[in-house]
Amino acid sequence: MPAITLALLQAENVYPDLSSVGGRSTLIEIVGALLTIVLIVSVLMLVVSGIVWAVSSSAGNPQTAAKGKVGVFVALGAAALAGAGVAWMNFLLNLGDTL
Repeated sequence: MPAITLALLQAENVYPDLSSVGGRSTLIEIVGALLTIVLIVSVLMLVVSGIVWAVSSSAGNPQTAAKGKVGVFVALGAAALAGAGVAWMNFLLNLGDTL
């Protein structure tokens, strides 16, 4: 290579910019909106299932009480998974900044 080309290559830092994810703000908004919807549905499901569990237990209906109990645990699991998903996405986005 000519000396001029080598001098230009050494003077310029030509590297890909891996400092952030493209469309990061849009991705954060979409996931935030989905988290809001999931958490609202989980809380409503938790309230309804808790009421069903309590009423059916006091009325002596074990089948419906079992369904209410399952609903409560499913609602708690959905809320936990939604929170874990957001934490995982934030971890990956922060990891993308350090690559």
